[in-house]
Amino acid sequence: MAADILKCGENRVYFDPYLIEDISLAITREDIRNLIKQGVIQKKYKKGISTHRKNIRHERKKKGRARGLGKRKGTKYARTPKKRAWIRRIRPIRRELKKLRDRKLITVTNYRKLYRNAKGGMFTSVAQLNRYIKEKELIRRGR
Repeated sequence: MAADILKCGENRVYFDPYLIEDISLAITREDIRNLIKQGVIQKKYKKGISTHRKNIRHERKKKGRARGLGKRKGTKYARTPKKRAWIRRIRPIRRELKKLRDRKLITVTNYRKLYRNAKGGMFTSVAQLNRYIKEKELIRRGR
């Protein structure tokens, strides 16, 4: 009856162990409502799911822990697709090329050649692109 009044399950109803006699005398719903007002019968808190362990795990993973071979489920390219890796590589290279062209450090023709080379996968990083430009002396003089 108390669970019905408190609108919860029977396991969530708390009876004060020192006042069991008073509770056993309560027969009507009104008696139980009065006991609830007095605090003899209470509703227990719902048990939640703690995220503490998850937070610790997340912090460790940010540091690079718990990412070994034994923890991996998907294949190499399921975890980070080739397309994502390509996008991450090509965008900074193209940005650098545009910057060099706009500052007129390389000619438009050289820009086009380097752009095509980048699309062909010739450069793996911006640093490699800059090294190549320096080696081939593609940077304009006098500017």
